[in-house]
Amino acid sequence: MRKLLLRTMLMALVLGVPLSAMAAVDISIGISLPPPIVFPAPPAVIPMPETNGVYVAPDIAVDLFFWNGWWWRPWEGGWYRSRYYDRGWGYYAHVPRFYFDVDPGWRGFYRDHNWSGHRWDYQRIPPHQLQQNWKSWQTDRHWERQGTWGVQNYHPRSEHQRQELSRQRQWQYQQRPEVQHHQQQRQALGQTPQWQHQGHPQVQQPRQHPQEIGQRHQGQEQRPQAHQAQPHGKENQKEGR
Repeated sequence: MRKLLLRTMLMALVLGVPLSAMAAVDISIGISLPPPIVFPAPPAVIPMPETNGVYVAPDIAVDLFFWNGWWWRPWEGGWYRSRYYDRGWGYYAHVPRFYFDVDPGWRGFYRDHNWSGHRWDYQRIPPHQLQQNWKSWQTDRHWERQGTWGVQNYHPRSEHQRQELSRQRQWQYQQRPEVQHHQQQRQALGQTPQWQHQGHPQVQQPRQHPQEIGQRHQGQEQRPQAHQAQPHGKENQKEGR
């Protein structure tokens, strides 16, 4: 791996590629980018109950989240993000910290308009409105104050209950075959392990100006499927431009 990296850096010097652009070579080598998604129209999102500023696009078959100014998607055990919902995906070498706040049964709740036994009158938000308002909404906890995310007569779980659920979801996430395979791939490439002590995934909040890895514009895309409930199947670092 070191020899391959040294050869790559030497070639970059010959070709005039800046050394600063080589910082993440060893991370991006051998890790594929996810296939793009094609949208017949810009995807509407809904705010996720019991989260602070997490949104999901419910009308496509793959999981697509918006959080902290980024679009996020899991794929084959890894995580990818972009400033755009339909292109520019870059590899992110951690599990984003919002993910374990999201109830894995959200698709069924969305389909039934029912969140944990309570009617869920979720609000659909177009992307342009999301881009204009997400930061202020997150700062003042807009959706939490607006009738608990549209869930009628619902009392959110206590902080202790949320932490316990998060730990359970971390453990369940680690058991997924595609996640274990991705971790083995990273270790084979000599990359930093993704798990913390006691077998929990490493969860990291994006820094202010990290360096994105493997970001590419994608043109060929596959068509999404509307309202299709699927289990989390195919599913982390630094910021792109």
